[in-house]
Amino acid sequence: MNEISTLIWKEVTLEWRQKYALSGMLLYVVSTVFVAYLSFNLRRNQLTPIVWNTLFWIILLFTAVNAIAKSFSQERHGRLIYYYNLCSPHAIIISKIIYNSMIMLLLALIGFVIYSFVMGNPVGDMGLFLICIVLSAVGFASVLTLVAGIASKADNSATLMAVLSFPIILPMLLMTIRLAKNALDGLDWSVSTDEITTLLSIDAIVITLSYLLFPYLWKS
Repeated sequence: MNEISTLIWKEVTLEWRQKYALSGMLLYVVSTVFVAYLSFNLRRNQLTPIVWNTLFWIILLFTAVNAIAKSFSQERHGRLIYYYNLCSPHAIIISKIIYNSMIMLLLALIGFVIYSFVMGNPVGDMGLFLICIVLSAVGFASVLTLVAGIASKADNSATLMAVLSFPIILPMLLMTIRLAKNALDGLDWSVSTDEITTLLSIDAIVITLSYLLFPYLWKS
């Protein structure tokens, strides 16, 4: 736990020193929402709750990819060797997942506030929608962190990350959209039990696999 907390604090310190990274992600969210607003401003009748929901999660997905793709690629080779001598691989991957989950959750909440202010807010059950945001943020961060670690071992890491993450992200995205649709319709929480359980299971499986498999990747 000491290693994990120290590594998380290191990530926060580096992010605070290099504010342009987080600022760039916020600018990306704001500009994407503004472009969506301009696209639907003249056609208000076409912005149905289904379109609103799908567009929001697509924006959030691309934000997650851009925010987490740099998890391992920005680490220099000498720093990785330094980590190798001091920290366990379990502490490194868990700290990366926790930090990326916090960043993803922050971007998701800020993006939701801006998106709701600009495009309107048709959500019927805000509590269920916030749960959906939390589960999706943790899921996106976990999957993309593990894939970023795998892709960092290759030369063309950006392309490899897109190829590896798509089959895992797609079912998670579809389940997230379905759960968010239930929240938009204001349905009872019992209707969404399967979706919540599935997303929790996916998050737990990905985090467990990262914990078990990353040490073998780290040794290479």
